[in-house]
Amino acid sequence: MARICHALPCRVGGGVRSIERAQAILELGARKVILGSSLFTGNFVNIDFARTLSEHVGHERLIAAVDGKGGKVVVNGWRTALDISPVEAIRVLEPFFSEFLYTHVDLEGLMKGTDMNAVRALRATTARALTAAGGITTREEIDELDAMNVDAVVGMAVYTGKLKI
Repeated sequence: MARICHALPCRVGGGVRSIERAQAILELGARKVILGSSLFTGNFVNIDFARTLSEHVGHERLIAAVDGKGGKVVVNGWRTALDISPVEAIRVLEPFFSEFLYTHVDLEGLMKGTDMNAVRALRATTARALTAAGGITTREEIDELDAMNVDAVVGMAVYTGKLKI
């Protein structure tokens, strides 16, 4: 990972559950670290962890991954639904993170388009940088997201050749 992070501008996530791990990833050269499930305890945002993490690492180096399915935040590899919406989660996490990564799990990998209304609601919730993923399939969707100042993650549409880059 260190070799890649030094050669390319990387944002690294996956299994980051502690301040020490986040700091270690940044020390390896990542520009930002992405946290997801560890930001939630029970059905709530773990505000104490988010605050302490931000104090030690700096909010400008942190991205919160907030994944949604059926209008609720999902964690633990999208297996556990919480009783909190992505909008509510982002509202609480905003002071501690410089950026949000939102995956609309309902449409992930289906190539049926994404839920622009869900993304609009998130864009209206935060002034922070926002990246959307999950079902994005066409150039028109990417352009619409860009017009909202939202970055796009496109996977399956590129892998299958439906969207040419």
